[in-house]
Amino acid sequence: MRIAQVAPLWLEVPPHTYGGTEYVVSLLCEELVKRGHEVTLFATADSKTKARHIPIWPRGLFFDTNVWYTPAVFGLLYKNLLERQDEFDVIHDHCEYYTTPFSPFLKPPIITTLHNPLKEENAILYKKFPNVNYIAVSHDQRKSGPGVHIVDTVYHGIPVDKYTFSNTPKDYLLWLSNIQPDKGLGNAIEIAKMAGENLVIAGPIFPRNADYFEHRIKPLIDGEQIQFVGVADFKKKVRLLKGAKAFLFPIFDRQEPFGLVVIEAMACGTPVIAANTGAMPELIDDGVTGFLVESKEEAVQAIGKLETISRKRCRSHVEEKFSLSQMVDRYEELYKEVLTEKKSLPATYFVSSRKSKSAHVAQA
Repeated sequence: MRIAQVAPLWLEVPPHTYGGTEYVVSLLCEELVKRGHEVTLFATADSKTKARHIPIWPRGLFFDTNVWYTPAVFGLLYKNLLERQDEFDVIHDHCEYYTTPFSPFLKPPIITTLHNPLKEENAILYKKFPNVNYIAVSHDQRKSGPGVHIVDTVYHGIPVDKYTFSNTPKDYLLWLSNIQPDKGLGNAIEIAKMAGENLVIAGPIFPRNADYFEHRIKPLIDGEQIQFVGVADFKKKVRLLKGAKAFLFPIFDRQEPFGLVVIEAMACGTPVIAANTGAMPELIDDGVTGFLVESKEEAVQAIGKLETISRKRCRSHVEEKFSLSQMVDRYEELYKEVLTEKKSLPATYFVSSRKSKSAHVAQA
């Protein structure tokens, strides 16, 4: 198949450090190329891929402080896609609400993976464009968008063999993500202090979150019990994950649609202590690969039960449910399904069919 992969322009593909969506796009692109498909990646100019690469902007918008109006850059992205659309059998868009309004101008069938929380305003927008085949990344995310034309749930997958397993962790807890207010870092620090445990923090500080780090987080870092080790490329990330006695994911006030770092931690054998919200019950086998908690106090109690968790079981859990091959297999099937449906039905029926399916999803 001739497949367009349309990446968001916030970071390069694959990301040098943090970037869950961009990492998934990269994994998908490279595996599809390996399977013999003609893949074209629309992404920032500093991206790296074996697919054909259409550069849109010199570097990720998270780092480009000269860009004031990001929708203008996404407009350039879609100008390039519109001009080349006849070259593709199917378009897989990962930009969500930034590019959905352009979708009626595209002739190939469109699949859009919803990487971010599905808020009310997003759902209202997506309902206006039932021509798009939306993909949820968890069942919890899918339930949050009744009436949106979500055709399937596809879990993210990772190349588990690239994550080094360790059965002998060191004496620290780990928090690793983009440092921003809604990622639970403040909770993680408080949990570590309440439990008397060491906490290692890793992640990038984008310009828009510099004040948050400087005034809310930095004063809590003492360099001993609470340590900040900066950004982590893939090698450093794996070293930190495999060495941790547990990974903390205490996001209590946000419906996390997936949480890629959660399965990355378990792939290294590290159990996860996470808030019992969003997709976490779908990723974590409570009491087996980690603990789902309702409060910081419960998280502290869970730390005391880490010896009951088999790190080998954490690893096998990811191998069984979240492998790269499982993710790409399903996307391949979806590409074929939307192509078959569009070729076999008149265009007017295709649109009406999409609307009727949206109603069915809403009832479900």
